[in-house]
Amino acid sequence: MNTADQIDHRAAVAAEAARFADLVRGADMAAPVPTCPGWDLTDLVRHAGSVHRWFSVLLRGRIQAPPTSRDVDLRLPERADGYADWLAEGAAEAAEVFAATDLDAPMWVWGADGHARFWVRRMAFETLVHRTDAERALGLPSAVDLALARDGVDEFLVNLPFAALFAPKVAHLRGADRSIRFACTDTEGSWLVRLRPDGFGVVPDGAGDEAPADAVVRAPAADLLLLLYGRLDRSATTVETGGDEGLLDLWFANSEF
Repeated sequence: MNTADQIDHRAAVAAEAARFADLVRGADMAAPVPTCPGWDLTDLVRHAGSVHRWFSVLLRGRIQAPPTSRDVDLRLPERADGYADWLAEGAAEAAEVFAATDLDAPMWVWGADGHARFWVRRMAFETLVHRTDAERALGLPSAVDLALARDGVDEFLVNLPFAALFAPKVAHLRGADRSIRFACTDTEGSWLVRLRPDGFGVVPDGAGDEAPADAVVRAPAADLLLLLYGRLDRSATTVETGGDEGLLDLWFANSEF
């Protein structure tokens, strides 16, 4: 299921970054982030803002091969209370780069879509998920736009097979033609992921729509997105599972990034 064309990812990056910055402005930056063990809010914001700047460098250079260095002038703030503005500045820099970029231009990516738009879509969900991390740290509820959440599920599942560079456990997602269906319960959206002896991946649009699955995971789109990212446990009341629990154990033990 290709949902990317329905979403303005440039606008999503701006909106999510603004929400994120507003959350941490005036907050205790030493507050621990329970969904990112070992991190406090400063670490979380530094990571998100660094990603914005790094992706902007990649897009500005239209890189055609894996980069050999990740050196970026981060211009980190001197004080913890400067991180909210620093995050907003990185998002504004990214917006300028987006405006100057042909999103259909071919370039190197680590995922499935070898075009500049990959990085903008990736940045949108990197920012969204870490915004919800900040909300967890501050004891606040999280809300995610329905269409954006559905697209985020698609983005995660389609790109996960390519994530071994920084998520090496995905190499364990193998099986003798075993399958898991992930489905939204509050909107259209269903993905059949097939595990093979040599790898795994989403069955192409249409081909797996009616195929039976060995295990099933259903949840509202926002909860399904957070579940896939390890921000929600599959025992949550909004999550329905069925079928081969061992297969689901394998998936959730090896699929986070």
